[in-house]
Amino acid sequence: MEVQILGSHVTEIAGARPTALVIDGILALDAGSLCSGLTLDGQRKLKAVLITHQHYDHVKDLPMIGMNLAYYGCLDVYGIAATFESLSSHLLDGKLYPNFLQWPESQPALNFIRLKEYERITVAGYSVMALPVPHGVPSVGFHVTSPEGKSLFFTGDTAGGLSGCWEHISPDLLITEMTWPQDMDAWARRTTHLSPAILKTDLLEFRRLKGYLPRIVLVHLDPARESQVAAEVAEVARELDASIALGREGMVVSV
Repeated sequence: MEVQILGSHVTEIAGARPTALVIDGILALDAGSLCSGLTLDGQRKLKAVLITHQHYDHVKDLPMIGMNLAYYGCLDVYGIAATFESLSSHLLDGKLYPNFLQWPESQPALNFIRLKEYERITVAGYSVMALPVPHGVPSVGFHVTSPEGKSLFFTGDTAGGLSGCWEHISPDLLITEMTWPQDMDAWARRTTHLSPAILKTDLLEFRRLKGYLPRIVLVHLDPARESQVAAEVAEVARELDASIALGREGMVVSV
């Protein structure tokens, strides 16, 4: 299983794109940069997209990929009911751009499939389970297992407190967010994102429950504070004797 990081940031500037990942070229995790990070052929190879939650930086490219796929095919988009309700009421409501959940009439470019939390299903040949994660809006992380048995867990955005997830999974790779440096820990808690201290607490709980730590890659980085976060995360990795890397646009992680 190979994971390509298309976007590893919380915002978009030259060289940095919002969160999106693709597994083996066919299964996407979030849609913050599916169009800006993939060629047209790459977009048309996708079989499904898993959406963690409704925030714009995670769904931004859904209308544009709908345009690119219109009259070509239909892309399955998986998410919980709250995410669908928000998308259909706002981003895909047909007011600023066509509603690709209904257009083209002959075959809509996007097909939203509602997920149930804790239910394991098969998506594009992978075993997928959505697990609720703490965040400011209803959100899920995705545990994805390949046909060969390799697995990852992508938390999406989260405030931490993930022990409820750890009880259900034992991934080879953990991809989680890291938005704010330690001097913004109070703001991280208020905005329901991670700081290095919150990450460390969750990793210690993972190791207590599971007896190991998986390889860890961090995304959702703030470009303005990335160097500070990198130094602080390196210290956490040293203290825990863990493999923790910052995700980069274009990075490919083999599992």
